[in-house]
Parts: sequence; C-alpha cells; structure tokens
Amino acid sequence: MKMINKIAASGLGLLFIGSSVFAQSLADAKKAIDAEQYQKAKSMLKNLTVTQADKDENFFYLGWVYLKQDYLDSAKTIFNKGLAVNSKSALNYVGLGAAAHVEKDNSTATTDFNTAITLAGKKNSTPYLYIGLSYLLPVSGSSIGPKGSAVTQADANAAIAVLNQGKAANPRDAEVLTALGDAYRSQLSSNDAYSAYSSALAIDPKSAAANVAEGVLWKYADNFDGAVTQFKAALAIDPNYGPAYREWAETDLRWADTDPATHDAKIQEAADNYKKYISLTDYSVESQMRYADFLITAKDYVTLQKVATELSGSAKSNLRVYRYLGYAALENKDYAAGETALTKWVTQADPKRLIPTDYLKLGKIELALKKDSLGVLDLRKALTLDTTQVDVYGDIAASLYALKKYQEAADAYHVFGEKSPHAKLTDHFKEGFSFYEAYLAQARKAQTDKTFKPDTTLLTKADSAFTYVQHKLASPNVKVVYYQAQVKDFEDSGDRNNIKGLAKPFYEQYIQLTLAKGGTLDDETKSNMVDSYVYLGNYAEFKDKDHAKALDYFNKAKELDPTDARVTYYFQTSGKAK
Repeated sequence: MKMINKIAASGLGLLFIGSSVFAQSLADAKKAIDAEQYQKAKSMLKNLTVTQADKDENFFYLGWVYLKQDYLDSAKTIFNKGLAVNSKSALNYVGLGAAAHVEKDNSTATTDFNTAITLAGKKNSTPYLYIGLSYLLPVSGSSIGPKGSAVTQADANAAIAVLNQGKAANPRDAEVLTALGDAYRSQLSSNDAYSAYSSALAIDPKSAAANVAEGVLWKYADNFDGAVTQFKAALAIDPNYGPAYREWAETDLRWADTDPATHDAKIQEAADNYKKYISLTDYSVESQMRYADFLITAKDYVTLQKVATELSGSAKSNLRVYRYLGYAALENKDYAAGETALTKWVTQADPKRLIPTDYLKLGKIELALKKDSLGVLDLRKALTLDTTQVDVYGDIAASLYALKKYQEAADAYHVFGEKSPHAKLTDHFKEGFSFYEAYLAQARKAQTDKTFKPDTTLLTKADSAFTYVQHKLASPNVKVVYYQAQVKDFEDSGDRNNIKGLAKPFYEQYIQLTLAKGGTLDDETKSNMVDSYVYLGNYAEFKDKDHAKALDYFNKAKELDPTDARVTYYFQTSGKAK
C-alpha cells in the first residue's frame, strides 16, 4: 500500500489547505461537486444546511453528493429534510425521483419528476438539468464501468427529452447542453453529442466540464490525440480539475490496447494521471472505490486486492468493497478469500445492487474450490438475474460447458449467440455441440427407460447452430460437417430398413474433406471415418440394395478399425469376407 499511502498523503495535504479557507457558499460547493471533490463539498454543504437552514437547495445538493457516492438512504433522508424546509422545493422532488430511479422504482421516479417540473416554472432550467442527470445515473444492478455503458436506450431518451425542455427554458444554460451531450454520447450518437458540447463551449468557453466531455467523446471514437487536447484545454482553464486527469487516465488505458509499441508507456501514464486525479479530489473511501473501478479497467488485480483489503478493514467502508475484493481474489487465484468476500456481498447487499457478474464470479470461485453444485447454482442465478447483460451469458456458457452441463450450456450459448455482437463462431459451434450432447444424454436414458422420449428439438437446435457456422465460413469445416452428419443420422428413423439418407451428403462430404487433407489419421478422425463408412454402407445395403457398394464401404471401415462392432456384425451376418 505504499503507493496508495503516498497518494493519500498528497491528497490530505490539499484537503487540509482547502479546509482552512472553505468559502461557505453554495456556488463553491457546486464547484467542488463538479470537480468530484465530494468530501469537501459535503463539509461545505453540511455547514450550509445549518447556517442557511431555510434554503432548501442546500439540502438538495448535499443529498445529490450522497447519491453520487452510492449512499441512497442518506440521500433520501436529506431530500426529505429539504422538503420539510420547503414543501414546494422542485429540486428536492428531483432528488427523491433520482433515488427512486436508481432503485428501479420507475413509477415513483416519474411522479416525483413530474411534480418537480410542475413546481419549477417555465424559466428555471436547473430542475430539468438534474432530472436529465438522474436518468444518466447507473441504476442499481447495472454493470461496473463507464457511466455511459450502463445507460439504457429508454433512460437516454428520457434524459434527452427533459434536457431539451431545460434548453427551451434557458437556451444559454451550458450545463444543460453538456448533460444533453452526455445523454447522446451514452447511446453513441456522436454527431448530436458533439453539437451539444460545441454549443455549451460557445456559451461558456471556460467550462472545464464541457471540454472534458468532448474529450471523452473523442476517446470513444478512438481519436486519442483529440481527446488529450480537450483534457489539456480543461486543465488550462482549471489546473486542479481532477476529472480531466481521470478521463485522461482512462483514455490512456484504451489507447494502450491499440498500440503494442507504446502499451507499457501508456499504462504507466494512466497510473500517473489517476494518481493526480486522486490527489486533486479527496482521499476518501469513495475515491478509493473509484480507484478500484479504475484498477478493474486496468486489470491490475494485485493492486486491486491490496486496495480492497485495506478498505474492507475500514469502519466506514461501503459494503461494495467486498465485490472488488472478491473479483480481485478470483483473478489472483486466492479462491478462499474470494468466496468469503463475494458471499458477504451477495448475502448482505441490497438485492437491487447485485449484478449477474457477482454470481458469475462467485460461481467460478466455487467451481475452482470443487463446490460444483454451489457453483452451478450461482451460475444459474447469474443467468436469470438480468437478461439484458447478454455478454454474461458467454461466460456462463463457457463455465457450464467445461463442466459438461450441456443442456444448460446450450441454452446459455444460444442466448449469447443470438443477442451479443461479441459471440464468436466457436461459441456457435459449442452451442450446436452442447445441444447435440444434451440429446445424446436423453437417447441413452431412453435405452433403459422405454417410456422416455428424447426431445428431438435439441437436434433441430444443434443443426441450426452448425449450419450457421458453415454459412459464415469461406470453406466447409470438416469437424462441423461431421457433427452435422451425426445430427442428421439421429434425425433419421434409426431403422436400417427404413433409412432416409438425411446424413448421407454430410458423411460423403466428411470423407472427401478428410481424404483431401492427406496425412496420417489420428484416432478421433479414424473413428469418425468409420462412422461415415458404416452409415454409407448401411445406406447402400438397405436403401440402394447395392451390395457391392456396401461391401466396399464396410471394407474401408474394417481397414481403419477391424474390431468395430458394427463392422464385425456386417461381415458375420452378410457372410462376405474381404
């Protein structure tokens, strides 16, 4: 923790200097909020709620800080105090609506927002601003990461609509325009976002926030030089504007992944910029957890585990620290510590705060500890917790596949392949293979339980997945062709005397592709070739009544494996020998 302690020392120095000259004005408190100096802002606002206890907006901004720091209960308490001071406080109704939105209580949020709009009047843009920002807050249970990635299309649309109302109320409110740009950016509407940011900067060229926001837009467009230019512009306006360094650090991480030659230098620059960010904000539990988010992005799990371990020992620690501790312990293969931390998180946190990845990682830890039943149970919880987090299905499917839980793996791969743009052809193949294996398991059961009927739709689903893979390939994949043949073989009647030949073209293609490759056949390929020759031999014998061709196929199968039971049976019953 030496590095963290050094950061703490520099940060505390700034805090002590600042605390001696705190200007007790709401404008200064708002400036501290914008600079993400939340501890400083809270100190100022707590004082203002005492010295100016009749001003409801002091309570709103204090509640907003609590909301930003993920202390929902404290935020709601403060907003209600603001309403006790002024029952017609538009801003405090916005605050309660924001808290309800974060808790996914959309009905209450809408009611509170509508009340706020009614009370705000037509010329007051501030309530519209904060309603818009409320819709951009990550809701409970949304995935960890940049704020924009957690905003749904519906929430973004709601934010855009209300911010445009704020723009109509005051066309020269640069904060409204910046927030409008953020709403567009969250949905990758880059042109609209750029227009909003440009309008904000035209009104207020000295807005550090708008410069940083535009830089973030360039970051997501992979225009890294343009992004850094905007961050430097913000720092030229205010050298102590911490968010510029935070976004610069996160830009460096994204940049590092695109250029192997400068990767290490960019990672180091990212760490340095994040240290500057912490030193310019405050060394609080909240800022350290923001640092933990950064470490997850940076995949520095060794440092993350150290930071999270120290945080977990703090009496003021937010319970969320156990998520970080569990995630880091999994990556560092400290499974016992990971299980303890994540179990504490998922059992004690408000269920609304849990995300599929929490159960996914706990499940992986339990599997690593050979607690298969618990692991699968938690993987299934992850699978059902939030169907919008489609990429989680890929991780769940891979874990179930490794356990040979093929039915569950197939269903997970199907959702992943259907809904996620990140699904690869190997994922689609594993989907098909899993459906195929799930059918095989049922077919084996049917051999001992004559009342049981296998689900043939599993074969249809397997065939669909294999066909998708083949259509995406430039040339047929021999392994996929074999499993297509197997699926079609099962779809046939199973009665040699009534064979339909559904698998015939696939087995023929498999043989052709395999022979074209040349070389010595491995054991798996030999076995597959025997399957192919046996099927074609039976087809020739019983469908075509071409005994010479059948003999040829069975002779080829015999050359590969003379002990195969099907081959032996053919030669015994036919009375023919090579």
